[in-house]
Amino acid sequence: MPNDKKISVVIPAYNEEEVIGDVVRRVFAVNQGFEVIVVDDGSSDRTAEEAEKAGARVVRNAYNVGNGATIKNGVRASTGDVMVFMDGDGQHQPEEIPNLLAQIGPYDMVVGARTARSSTSKFRNLGNWGLIQVAQWITAKKIDDLTSGFRAIKREWLEEFIHLFPNGYSYPTTITIALMQSGRFVKYIPMDSIKRRETGQSNIRPFKDALKFIYIIARVIILFSPQRFFLPLSALVLMAGLTVSALQLFFLGGIMSTGVILIMSSIYIGCFGLLVEQISTLRRERK
Repeated sequence: MPNDKKISVVIPAYNEEEVIGDVVRRVFAVNQGFEVIVVDDGSSDRTAEEAEKAGARVVRNAYNVGNGATIKNGVRASTGDVMVFMDGDGQHQPEEIPNLLAQIGPYDMVVGARTARSSTSKFRNLGNWGLIQVAQWITAKKIDDLTSGFRAIKREWLEEFIHLFPNGYSYPTTITIALMQSGRFVKYIPMDSIKRRETGQSNIRPFKDALKFIYIIARVIILFSPQRFFLPLSALVLMAGLTVSALQLFFLGGIMSTGVILIMSSIYIGCFGLLVEQISTLRRERK
């Protein structure tokens, strides 16, 4: 990566007073020239104060708005040519930042990928595996870690797609698929050092997270490849309509309303899918 590029490190944080100061100090220990921005997402503890004491510039959300919205607020407050994102709970090691930045240049985004040796939640890993399968189906490319929050990205491409970020979770999923679908270059670096949080309270809720993963899967399919959903559905309804019509013709001597409705519904679903595909393309390609 060219040395003249300014680096902004954006750290979203929510009730992380025990560790955020140490995270910020370790980032500065890597490079004093980094612009470090901690976005306090409506914390009820001293997260903002501890971050400021460690030397970070703090952006305060008036109340908790979610990870995606927090990232967007951090980007708007930053001035770097290359953005580094990492969690504020100690899961990501600041000492790994140079490994990400070393690949920026030929690659537009570099992601710290969790490995089998990473100390992470098995339930979360299962959900991530499901998301990866869907993303690989959409992009036809190998993806090592779709939801890692530890990544570096060129600002120009971040700004191109930031309007697609949801306010809640899944901004890593969104930016990864958006870059791949637009023909940009993404690099994965395996990092055994990524670990689960050791302090504070985990936000993992098995039932709630399972529903969240299903929502994210549906969202990425509709946003990036809607015809992957609507065309198979249209074909399935058409086959059902043709089967019902054939049975009605054989046993009743004519095609009844049920068969006609199914066939017409398949046509409507196919046409709707084409329309959604065009809307999806226009929404992704803002420029």
